[in-house]
Order: sequence, then C-alpha cells, then structure tokens
Amino acid sequence: MRETLKNAWKIAELRKKILYTLGMLLIYRLLCYVPTPGVNTSMIASALERYSLLGFINSMTGSDLSNYTIMAMGITPYINASIIMQLLCVAIPKLEELQKEGEEGRKKIAQITRYVTVGLGFVQAIALTIGLHANATNGFLGLLTIGFCLAAGTAIAMWMGERITENGIGNGISLLIFAGIISNLARSVGTNVYNIFTHPEAVSIPAVIASLVVFIILVVGIVLVDLAERRIRIQYAKRMVGRKMYGGQSTHIPLKLNASGVLPLIFANAIMQFPATILAFFPNSGANAWWTAHVSSTHLLYQLIFALMIFGFTFFYSEISFNPVEIAKNIQSNGGMIPGIRQGKPTSDYIKKITRRITMFGAIYLAVLAVVPMIIYAIAGVSLPFAASSLLIAVSVAMETMRELESQMLMRHYKGFLN
Repeated sequence: MRETLKNAWKIAELRKKILYTLGMLLIYRLLCYVPTPGVNTSMIASALERYSLLGFINSMTGSDLSNYTIMAMGITPYINASIIMQLLCVAIPKLEELQKEGEEGRKKIAQITRYVTVGLGFVQAIALTIGLHANATNGFLGLLTIGFCLAAGTAIAMWMGERITENGIGNGISLLIFAGIISNLARSVGTNVYNIFTHPEAVSIPAVIASLVVFIILVVGIVLVDLAERRIRIQYAKRMVGRKMYGGQSTHIPLKLNASGVLPLIFANAIMQFPATILAFFPNSGANAWWTAHVSSTHLLYQLIFALMIFGFTFFYSEISFNPVEIAKNIQSNGGMIPGIRQGKPTSDYIKKITRRITMFGAIYLAVLAVVPMIIYAIAGVSLPFAASSLLIAVSVAMETMRELESQMLMRHYKGFLN
C-alpha cells in the first residue's frame, strides 16, 4: 500500500486526482462543523441516549447528527433513494427498460435518484426535527429553515460525492461515508488516549488491549473475505466468422464470497432498532418494559433475531441482484459453456447452486461479524468503540479505493509502454 501511494504520487495526473479527493473530503469534514440555525441541541442529546436507531445513524454520519450540523443527514437520504430506485427498477417494467437502455438510461435513473434524494432529505429532516422536538423557535418558519438547511447539506454531500467519483480516486459516496466513520473512530481513540494520561484510574488497560486485538482480527478477516472469490470456468467454442476464427479461449465468472456487501447489516440493524425507537416514545408502557428486559441489544434473543434478519436480507439481495438464468443465456448466446455442464437450464441450475452456497457463506460471515462485538461485551464486559457495519464499510472502501488506484497506475503503465 505504501509503495502504491509512493508510485502514484510520482504520476502528475494521479497526484492531481489524489489531491482533489483529499481536498473535497477536507471541505466535507469542515462543513460538518457548520451549525444549523434554530436547533435545540439539548433535546437532540437526550434523544440520542433514548433512541438506539439515532445512535446507529449518528455513528454512520461521524457524529454529525448529535451536533445537528447542516450535514446531520449526511449521505443517508442518497443511499435510501438509491436502494428505493434499485428495488423499483425490479418492480416497475418501465424503469427496468430504462435501466437496460445503456448509458443514457442510467443517466436518467441517476437524475431521478438525485431528485428523490433531495425530496427525501427534506421530508426526513422535517420529520426528524419534529420527532426530536429540535425546533428551538417552535415556529413553522423555523422548522422550514432547519428542513431546507439539512436538505441543502444532503444535496452538497451528494454533489461532492459525484465530483469525487468523476474527478478523483474511488467512489465518492463511499469515501464520504468512510470519512465520517474514520472521524468517529479517531474521536473515540483520541478520547481513550486522553483518558489514559489524564484519568488512568477510569480506564481499563486490559479492555483497551482486548479492543485493539479484536479490531486487528476483524480487519484481517474482512480483508481475507473481501479478496476471496469463487471462479466458475467458462470455455468458449471456436467459430468461423467470414475468414476469421473467433473463440476457443477459456475465461471465468468471478463470484465474490460476500457479494451483498454491508447492505444486509444496515437493513437488519435499522429494522432491529426501529421497535425500540417507537417504544421509546411510550416510556411507561408495558411493551417498552418487556422489550427492554428481553430484547435489548445485549440479550441472546436480540442477537438471534438480528442474525436471522441478516440471513434473510442477504438471500433477498442475492435474488434481486444476480440472475443465473440471464447469465446462462448470455453464456450460450456467446458460444460458451461450463465444462461438464450442458447449456441452458442445467447451466443456470449449476450457477444457482453455486450462488446459494456462496450466499450462505456470506450470510454466516455477516452474522458472525455483527454479533462478535456483543458476544465480547457479554463475555468479557468489553465495549468495542466501533460497530461491525462501520468497520466493514471502512475496510471495504479503503481496499476498493486502493484497487482503483492500482488499476489506473497499470493502465498508464501500458499506455506509456505502447507509446
């Protein structure tokens, strides 16, 4: 990694891209400290302690929600809008046709996603402000001001993410999330280091060492799974087109062991936090008391339901994002076949069987990754300063960015060699 960055810095074009990316991330983090006018911060602080869902969102935005800055919503509305559009492209034939039109169709869908993002950000900002009683003025104009400020922050974050993707290195939206997670983790580490030197009696050194060891183990595990893939070999038959011979080569279909990424973790976590958030509005009810006593995040029942939901979302995402029948048709139309497997339905059945096995491994991997922090807390009483989803996002984005940097270096190497 160090050698890659050193070599990339020597190339003028890549150096400009790296500086552009770092500059945009720096501006984004500076905007995260711009306060929203007319906000009651004391109500937000108390709400974050009561509602676990808000704590989850706060960890994803780099603690911007707790400060209720103009970036409090972060890029979350864009992620929600993208997921909604992805699901609608499967459910609505017109959007599915638009998706298959190529570059122009994707541009139209991206434009619709932008409009949905801004609208969704405004609605979420208004609803969140009302729910948290965060409007200090208690007036309609004050509420609109907060809504427009947070929606504008979301639009700026979306624009910055797209500019990074276009002119910088890596996926801009992912890098903005990465910046928020890393800043939150750095703040937690800084607080612990400060407490060690100023209040050593309040810090458990074994707990800090255990957290560091678990952190290293999880990072290594995430890296190994992210790099692993299952390859399905494809053999293409030779064919004559005019006077030229085509085909005859062998290639493969790479299937990542964790193809669904972090989405199942985010969905399952959000849904698991939703009942606790709703019941927190009724603190004296029997349902809230039962949920707190039996289904809180440190109980076995919570972890079991959480793991089952991760399984469900992993298989659901695999079904909507990967079509073995379509893959089999494409292989057959290009004159290819899987050695030992007949073309057509046997090929699609074989790919489906492989996909289900990989999906099962991915679901188990995500479930274990999600419950490990809670298991460690239950056994050793050590509370880790990071969530599994946050760590998975951070490591995955870092590796993806490094891969893109290496690919651009390789492309320029061959370009210079041919010239």
